[in-house]
Amino acid sequence: MNLNQVTLAVSDVARAIGFYRQLGLQLIVENLPEYARFCCPDGSATFSVSRVEHVQPSQSLIYFECDALDATVQRLQALGVQFSMLPTDQPWLWREAYLSDPDGNLLCLYHAGSQRLNPPWRLA
Repeated sequence: MNLNQVTLAVSDVARAIGFYRQLGLQLIVENLPEYARFCCPDGSATFSVSRVEHVQPSQSLIYFECDALDATVQRLQALGVQFSMLPTDQPWLWREAYLSDPDGNLLCLYHAGSQRLNPPWRLA
């Protein structure tokens, strides 16, 4: 089994396209005003957005891994993207930065390197 994609609810697909393209995702399907799908620039995962009348608040958190996290955050800040937490080293050995998309969907940009799949506490 492999995770193919995650789809988030948004109120304005065109606005979401602009936001997620700023993050660096590559638009591969555009069906305005209802749907868009992106390919992550590294790997083969996809990510999509689907229009709803009202986005419900969610506690779900979507993680996007970045090799150059600090440089990515600086680039996005220069474009006007606001972060709720700038890159911070976490006790679980990941470096994370938090932000929200225009509909309030929670996102984390992070760098984990080899710790992503092989932390010291990984089960045998």
